[in-house]
Amino acid sequence: MKIGIVGLGRMGANISRRLMRAEHECVVFDKSADTVKDLQKDGATGVGDLAAMIKALEAPRAVWVMLPSGHITEETIEALAGLMDKDDVIIDGGNTFYKDDIRRAATLRKKFIHYLDVGTSGGIWGIERGYCMMIGGEADVVKRLDPIFKSLAPGIGTIEKTPDRDGKDPRAEQGYIHAGPVGAGHFVKMVHNGIEYGLMQAYAEGFDVLRNKFSTDLPEDHRFELNLADIAEVWRRGSVVSSWLLDLTASALAKDEQLTNYTGYVEDSGEGRWTIEAAIEEAVPAEVLTASLFARFRSRKEHTFGEKMLSAMRQGFGGHIEQGHDTGKKGS
Repeated sequence: MKIGIVGLGRMGANISRRLMRAEHECVVFDKSADTVKDLQKDGATGVGDLAAMIKALEAPRAVWVMLPSGHITEETIEALAGLMDKDDVIIDGGNTFYKDDIRRAATLRKKFIHYLDVGTSGGIWGIERGYCMMIGGEADVVKRLDPIFKSLAPGIGTIEKTPDRDGKDPRAEQGYIHAGPVGAGHFVKMVHNGIEYGLMQAYAEGFDVLRNKFSTDLPEDHRFELNLADIAEVWRRGSVVSSWLLDLTASALAKDEQLTNYTGYVEDSGEGRWTIEAAIEEAVPAEVLTASLFARFRSRKEHTFGEKMLSAMRQGFGGHIEQGHDTGKKGS
């Protein structure tokens, strides 16, 4: 298939590359001309603006927007809508608030343009591991673009099959689902990220407890000088708390057990807040998720070792650089 991709940042560029590896054609645009040139070297068709992208695609067109949520995504979708024709499709693969998806789709429907929201997880590793996708929109449009989603998804891989899934949608085993109508994809991804906050906070607090077992505040015979890198490594091997987040933790600790390059200042990118807002609207208690979000707020005033670990995990899966992070480069 042929698809347009707008936004060639940490994920957009690699989404393009993974699609081209699967022999799809990508027409790409980014505000950085150098980034576009890099993708052209890999086989993409680079364009200088959105009008050129629409001209380079055949109807019915599909354009994947992979930009930060907010004004830039809103403006890009409005611009595309002014250039597109009936039955064209706009895909938002960023972390957009699901209520914005519902509003946009209603506006685009008046122009007979389709809209899909695709919650996309995989970070900077997706080019090799694949992208887990949660898709919202009309079923026939999702089906039309299935070759794109199937190529981006991780595939069944070596993960054992879940018992009793006979007769259920096989796409879930491949790493992507049609979650429901417009907004459902980003809603599921939003809650996914809220859960991610809680999981990360649990690891961070646990390793902080382990590290402080050598504290001088404890009686001498109650102190243990524990090897955190070894603990993270052994937990990866058959433990019930093993996960990709633990893999990233083990990697960070193996490089530097003190995590000296991290300040402990931890950002939040919005989805955790939206998850808590949804819990309030639904009157669902979400104590762990709420506490993990508030812990990030507190981290910007005072820092713990656990928060350095949160920063290390965020950099590991998403390439996020926190405020004050030492990259080891002068002037950074």
